[in-house]
Amino acid sequence: MQYRSFGRTGWNVSEISFGAWQLGGQWGAVDDEQSIGTLLSAYEQGINFVDTAELYGAGHSEQVVGESLRRWSGDRVYVATKIQPTVWPNATEDDPAMTGRYPQWHLRHGVELALSRLGVDRIDLLQLHCWLGDGVNNLEWLETLNALRVEGKIDKIGVSIRDYRPDEGVDIAALGLVDSIQVIFNLFEQRPVDRLFPAGARSNTAFIDRVAFDSGALSGQWTPHTYAGWEPGSQQHEMFRGDRFTDTLERVEALKTLCAPYYPTLAEAAIRYTLSSPEVSTVIAGMRSRSNVARNVSYSDGAPFPTELLDQLAEHRWPRNYYA
Repeated sequence: MQYRSFGRTGWNVSEISFGAWQLGGQWGAVDDEQSIGTLLSAYEQGINFVDTAELYGAGHSEQVVGESLRRWSGDRVYVATKIQPTVWPNATEDDPAMTGRYPQWHLRHGVELALSRLGVDRIDLLQLHCWLGDGVNNLEWLETLNALRVEGKIDKIGVSIRDYRPDEGVDIAALGLVDSIQVIFNLFEQRPVDRLFPAGARSNTAFIDRVAFDSGALSGQWTPHTYAGWEPGSQQHEMFRGDRFTDTLERVEALKTLCAPYYPTLAEAAIRYTLSSPEVSTVIAGMRSRSNVARNVSYSDGAPFPTELLDQLAEHRWPRNYYA
């Protein structure tokens, strides 16, 4: 496992980290003991950063992560969680106001719940689950989180950028107001390299990459029959509804053909592509089994990404929001 600096925090985190959304049950039925075993396997193989949220199974993911921490006796594991806003903005709204989204009472209540569910005295990284660009002008949220830092309830502060809107994070990255920024970055969503990553590099802000596998599409394991096997009402069944699945699969097949001379699987190309940006401190990967952990950890070996492939991938940019 390779490790990277987490911005200006002084942390060294595994460049592959554990994404815990699936532990909440929204991606299909889960077995908590299996989830805990998968987490412990990840820690054993060098993963020392876990990303969860209150949204994931109404806090259930945090509880499962907390139980894994109680059973772990090895090296330190950093845990990042998120608090959602009082009201989520509409996915089509371009410039929603920050006012009222993260009032003091809401953040304090959310932190207390997260501390209890995780079973820790201090949260390593507390993130706003929905960052809005207006937040650089309305800093009540930051005042509250800084007060919580002084009280010892949280350590570092981060934000998570809205789905497929990377440029909403440029201003906060340039100002260096937070320790970390989480953003979607993958073979399809390549825009963070244009403005966001350079802005964060100047302020030494850490970047957490999410959705590296494009919610499963870039794992390369889909077939024309995959959608029919998903549980109705699950996250992926809803996300890739209608023509979305077939449109995505067509583009995935084109990427598989392009990457085949360089990598044996599209999953490997997907992870190695995200790691090719030095601004990325860690790449979140959702893992449901020990075999998933072993596969993703194997991609962390420091090998460079082929320049000629990187150049060809530019034409496969495909910004879209399937979370809407």
